[in-house]
Amino acid sequence: MHIMGFFSNLFGKKKQTNPTAADVKFVTEREGEPDVVHVANEDERMDWAIEKANLTIEYFKDSLRNPRPDQQYLSVKAHLVEGQNSEHIWLTDPTFDEQGNLFGKLGNNPIYVKHMKMGQQIGVDADQISDWMIIENGRLIGGYTIRAIRDGMHGKKRDDFDTSTGMFIDEGVDYFKHNLETPEGAILSLEDAYDNKDFDAALACKNFYEEGRLMAESKGMPTEEGVVEKMGKLLKLSFIQYHQENGFPSFKGVKRAFPNRQKVTDDLYIITEVCFNPDQTKSMQKHYVHKSNNGWKVLNLVE
Repeated sequence: MHIMGFFSNLFGKKKQTNPTAADVKFVTEREGEPDVVHVANEDERMDWAIEKANLTIEYFKDSLRNPRPDQQYLSVKAHLVEGQNSEHIWLTDPTFDEQGNLFGKLGNNPIYVKHMKMGQQIGVDADQISDWMIIENGRLIGGYTIRAIRDGMHGKKRDDFDTSTGMFIDEGVDYFKHNLETPEGAILSLEDAYDNKDFDAALACKNFYEEGRLMAESKGMPTEEGVVEKMGKLLKLSFIQYHQENGFPSFKGVKRAFPNRQKVTDDLYIITEVCFNPDQTKSMQKHYVHKSNNGWKVLNLVE
């Protein structure tokens, strides 16, 4: 596919000891080869893209094990290192061993890692994986570093970028594990509990004490333990009563994307969730999610 030629080195990164603002993004043009877009190490958007790719890679592995006809293309990006230089390159024909280590063929000639060449079969450790992508019916799934670069483009530049890729890029569909190990997984677990009409499971995904503290702070109320504890109990009772009277919302057939994770404190994040509904509509909401001793817990929606 022509898509491989375009993206093979789209996210190159030359290792630098003290990057400056001028290094945040620059382009290397190469005759007969795709341009290379470089992003500095401190770029938070790219760091989150790499983290997100690793948190969702099980979906990619499942797709490799059980490929579907609508999945036309699968590739993984790896971080290659040679001395003081390094870069990220897409690998074709990827496979994984039982330890999660990646094997594949270089999709393009590296710029900085001189001892490797296009088509060479290599293996890298699991912690060197920096992205994965699947094209499903012409739509990009994963490709988080691609999205990070695209998010920095506007107007005609983004339109030209989209045209050149030959695929549809939207908010994406994310495949976090449904557990309390990540903020996104906690939201998915709560929504699973709603679908299963399971009060105990839903309550296990909530932290009403922290929700009470957050509400008290937002309203300028005292945040002494007794006040927060009382507010938390009221919020729990209100949660139970509301769902007993109105039932649980349904997320059956809904696909979800989590395009943004905003840090408030080390233990509190605002997570943006986009829902693609079976009737072709979509909605967006922002959740406060708190890290507790027994995992991430969902608080109230951001007003």
